[in-house]
Amino acid sequence: MTTRLMSDVELTEVREAHRFDEEALMRYLEANVAGYEGPLRVRQFEGGQSNPTFQLITPNKTYVLRKQPPGELLPSAHQVDREYRVMKALYATDVPVPEMYCLCEDPAVIGTKFYVMEMVEGRLFTETLMPLLTSEERRAIYLDLARVLAALHNVDPQAVGLGDFGRPGNYFERQINRWSKQYLASQTEDIAAMNELMAWLPDNIPEPGPVVVVHGDYRLGNTLIHATEPRIVAVLDWELSTLGDGLADVGYMCQDYHGDSYNDEGLAGADLAALGIPAEEEFLAEYCRHTGREHIDNWPFYVIYNMFRSAGIIQGVYKRGLDGNASSDKALEYKEAARMRSERAWALRQAL
Repeated sequence: MTTRLMSDVELTEVREAHRFDEEALMRYLEANVAGYEGPLRVRQFEGGQSNPTFQLITPNKTYVLRKQPPGELLPSAHQVDREYRVMKALYATDVPVPEMYCLCEDPAVIGTKFYVMEMVEGRLFTETLMPLLTSEERRAIYLDLARVLAALHNVDPQAVGLGDFGRPGNYFERQINRWSKQYLASQTEDIAAMNELMAWLPDNIPEPGPVVVVHGDYRLGNTLIHATEPRIVAVLDWELSTLGDGLADVGYMCQDYHGDSYNDEGLAGADLAALGIPAEEEFLAEYCRHTGREHIDNWPFYVIYNMFRSAGIIQGVYKRGLDGNASSDKALEYKEAARMRSERAWALRQAL
């Protein structure tokens, strides 16, 4: 199955490592969520490699809860409070996000910080080629991915109360430093391509663009598509969001045009014309059209940077799997993913 309504996404009983006091949660919701009425049943969403996500089922309404994972966390990781803040700020804009209901920053309630949001119904696609759709539907969804990403980058951070959502200074410099440290903190073997990238990237950062809200993990699998129409109804998983250069998001979205995916067939080598999926050039043109940008200089940097960053992220997922506190048992399947993605990134660098 490659596409499911959110109500049909695989749910499990709460896994042993992620159990918490459900009675304490119910008492908190009764006091802090308008209209909440129990009794409460909690199920865990399968998949998702960072913040564990749960469905909260009551007789009158279904909610979604996201929390930090258990165990020792890397610095600046799993900031569910930032996820909550950015989605709450964007709710009144053209960016489709769920409604936020409450944020609990007191770990005494269920053991970690968490937030509760609306459960948006829509289709979740787990394969980038969407094999069950028509070519027209695929094309429309990919063009809508460009449109919605542009809508995000057109938001004025100051106007929605996010003017202090990121640190000052060069965004890419900060990010390269951050993901180098995160990678080294979760390293399980020596990968020569990662060493090369960590040396090359800081010396080749382009001139910075406008400061916008950056999603940080913008891709098809982090959106919900309308139940019957080829359009996005919600953008999810904002854990890595911050203020920065919007081209980071664009490069992240486009990296699969250049390298093998580590969890599905991916765009690289696919017959995009037959599938109806826009080529990279058309996707970029659509994004530029909606943002009023004429062109993108130094494009290869943004792809190489994102493949390096993805390698760092997926290395962390694998390490959490080894440590036994990953959000999914699938984490251990990513043993070779960091090497594969970083070697493809370094090959792109060498081809310049």
